[in-house]
Amino acid sequence: MSWRIDLGSTARRSTILGGSGSISVLEERAVALRHTGLRFFVITDVNVRAACGDRVSDSLGAAAGKDVLTMPAGEATKTVASAAVCWEWLAARGARRDDFVVALGGGVVGDLAGFVASTHLRGMPLWQIPTSLLAQVDSSVGGKTAVNLDAGKNLVGSFYQPDLVVVDPELLGTLPAPEFANGLVEVVKCALLDDSDLLESLETQAALVRCRDPRTIERLVERCVVYKTAVVEDDEREKGQRAVLNLGHTTAHALEVSLGYGVLSHGRAVGLGLLVALAVSETMFGLPAEVRKRTESLLLALDLPTRAELTAVSTLLDAASRDKKVSAGTSGFVCLKALGRPAWGVDVPPEVLKAALEVIRL
Repeated sequence: MSWRIDLGSTARRSTILGGSGSISVLEERAVALRHTGLRFFVITDVNVRAACGDRVSDSLGAAAGKDVLTMPAGEATKTVASAAVCWEWLAARGARRDDFVVALGGGVVGDLAGFVASTHLRGMPLWQIPTSLLAQVDSSVGGKTAVNLDAGKNLVGSFYQPDLVVVDPELLGTLPAPEFANGLVEVVKCALLDDSDLLESLETQAALVRCRDPRTIERLVERCVVYKTAVVEDDEREKGQRAVLNLGHTTAHALEVSLGYGVLSHGRAVGLGLLVALAVSETMFGLPAEVRKRTESLLLALDLPTRAELTAVSTLLDAASRDKKVSAGTSGFVCLKALGRPAWGVDVPPEVLKAALEVIRL
């Protein structure tokens, strides 16, 4: 373990441990808790189970055939029906309110297992062990949990801080290249939001990032987590500033809903959404077009798409209007006034969003 962050100003205290080899802390912590009679129930997916499931369940003392629930991989698993499978599984095994739910996987598993932990028995302790880059830099941190509905992404969920998050870059070793690239989008998003030199660092180190240089990736993960935790501490329940973390997500969620969950990965959808958000920002706030051009070049350098086949614009606009960030009097859009100067709760006229969508049309 090389770094630690304690989130203490939130409704539930959360400890985040990071750095190469940080996964080794699990066994010591689990042994101490098991001695008091507590148990660990691991929720994972088939891909992660094959890659590192036995290693983690052994560290926790979780019996592979009894205390590990393996779900199908992919966004289509993040549903109310899947949550019900998890609830029934926990109930059948006599899980108690002080036993632990362990989310072992990427963003889908983290969101699903986190939601299950927040609701089963009105709340069970939760550990997040993110195994994708996207989950390590973003979704495992901050306590957002959710499942999807046909009407929209993440429409049913809760704010529920994990008791522990272990962010170990070594777990990314077997991550397929497309999944690794998905996570890089969230790093780009962080670079646009932060008033630091992160964007320039990404531009100059794109080759090192692409080849997963361990030291480079470890620094990027830590930078993103530090930024996100600072935002979350100021606004845990997204009443204000935390909304900036949704930069690019209004369009991304609309693309995912309109195309069908899983057709376009979340990371790639967010990358496209960033370009649309920057185009909107040019119209609404006079953001220099150079920012979007730099972002587009960076996405391409990181092997990420900047264009896509779009469904009917009316379908996308309708999906965006039903996004969970919409509130009375505003479309809840996030823009940039300048690098490191986000604006949230922006009411974007449909014609402005319609024109901005053209920058990603294939």
